[in-house]
Amino acid sequence: KLPTMKMLLSLMALLSAAQLARAAPPTCYSRVLSLSKEITESFKELQTSKAVDSCVLTLPRLYLDIHNYCVLAKLRDFVAYPRCDTVLEVNELKEKARSLYTILISYCRRDLVFLTDDCNALEIPI
Repeated sequence: KLPTMKMLLSLMALLSAAQLARAAPPTCYSRVLSLSKEITESFKELQTSKAVDSCVLTLPRLYLDIHNYCVLAKLRDFVAYPRCDTVLEVNELKEKARSLYTILISYCRRDLVFLTDDCNALEIPI
């Protein structure tokens, strides 16, 4: 009975550790990475949507790479873009971009490492 009990306790400890690993809060890096991907995908969908206002075609490109220091300027330019204020989808996208910018410069400022500052790389996505 004792080996069975040890095996059962070991299994319970393993399951409990796995549960805690899944419940861990997101890191600053993982939050920024997922939000940047979400914004990039939303921008692509907005550009290809047929029921979108013509001003959307004039929006600055929004390919984001959080490892590129130029992403900060890219986000600032996008949020400050004066056109398309009447398009709800664009306003929502600008709000997400503003949130990402705030997270990058405030909350994650010391946690992130920028690997490049190649602004052209953000204009022509791979």
